[in-house]
Amino acid sequence: MTFSPAAAPRVSPWALSAFWFGTAFHWLLLLLILMPADVVRFVGEERKGTYLGVLLFVGALMALILPPIIGARSDRTGRRLPYIRLGLGVNLAGLAVMGFAATALTGMGGFWVYVLGFLLVQFGNNYATAPYSALIPQLVPPEQRGRYSGVMAMLQAAGQLLGALSAFAVGLLALPTAVSFGLIALMLLVPALITLRGVPAEVDRLGPAGGGPTLPLRQLFAHQPFFWVFVTRVLFALGQYSVQPFLQYYNVDVLRQREGGTSTSVMLACIIVGSIVSALIGGKISDRVGRKPVIYVAGGAMAAAALLLLVAPSYPAALALAALFGLGFGAFTSVDWALGSDAMPSARSYARDMGIWHVAFVAPQLSSAPQGALLDWGNAQGGNLGYTLVFGIAALFFLAGVVLVRNVPERVHGRAQGEAG
Repeated sequence: MTFSPAAAPRVSPWALSAFWFGTAFHWLLLLLILMPADVVRFVGEERKGTYLGVLLFVGALMALILPPIIGARSDRTGRRLPYIRLGLGVNLAGLAVMGFAATALTGMGGFWVYVLGFLLVQFGNNYATAPYSALIPQLVPPEQRGRYSGVMAMLQAAGQLLGALSAFAVGLLALPTAVSFGLIALMLLVPALITLRGVPAEVDRLGPAGGGPTLPLRQLFAHQPFFWVFVTRVLFALGQYSVQPFLQYYNVDVLRQREGGTSTSVMLACIIVGSIVSALIGGKISDRVGRKPVIYVAGGAMAAAALLLLVAPSYPAALALAALFGLGFGAFTSVDWALGSDAMPSARSYARDMGIWHVAFVAPQLSSAPQGALLDWGNAQGGNLGYTLVFGIAALFFLAGVVLVRNVPERVHGRAQGEAG
């Protein structure tokens, strides 16, 4: 038995995207707050960068490899929910192992137990989210994907904001590390249960989806809508990761902020609040006027913010530019998922193809190392040249994404844009 999004059971956009809220909270608090501090405690100040970098690199590799494999397996069975349940369980078990190592163990022995827990977290989260990523294209008709994608983007941003606020509260109250791991587990579990209860069980009883054959990888990238959506997502992600890892250094070196961590947290909060404001609006607008006009405006705003940060006269001005970047980023994120869903070539391979599409966001994270080297080299020349180079390159990536997204044959209400009307 086969099905199409139009015939799929209805599900609330808030319930469908609740798990994304939990994963956003999970990764922000874990990757940006807990892991850097825990690695220092295990290996010391002198080796912290090396060991944290290796840990994050291994995690990124798992995020690159697992989603297409697990997604393809989910497509063959036509089932989604069992994968989410099992992946969630492994993820929670991994958090328990990491929390135990962080609170009860010391030295390199404790570090390797911590690594084991992190690998379980990565495996479980990717095992769950690969099939989960297929639910929007599988269940939502094309004319509604902008609204659903906007809700997803807004919930992700809200999860990140709450994660940042929670990290601040935990530090302010000097709560034990175990409390933070318990909070992450709770904030992952509850939204996941909302999604599992909100998505009808009929999804797993309909069998593999119809809508064309499963394309081999070579033919998948020969499919023009998928290819150009993949390329433009890579470019936008490269722009994001050209700037994001170095914001704390920028605050200290360029804006002369003594408390780099605090000033960067405020700047990130401005970005996240801006993205929450624009996420839902951008998604709704894209259902009416198309995806690409929203991306043109969003990419232009992010490129402008990256360049203007180089000449920001003060910290408050930089915060205003951070909010502008957030407005662009939220609008882009809200449309990005909808455009990606529209570009999937076959309903029979939604989870596999969405997993491959996700690689376009994960792989550019590996660019932080050469960008960091460029930053150091440029700054060594004097005049904060490194920041000019890195932020300038980010703007070029955003602008290239805006230009090349024109090649995507956008679909409106289930038809090619050129056929509409």
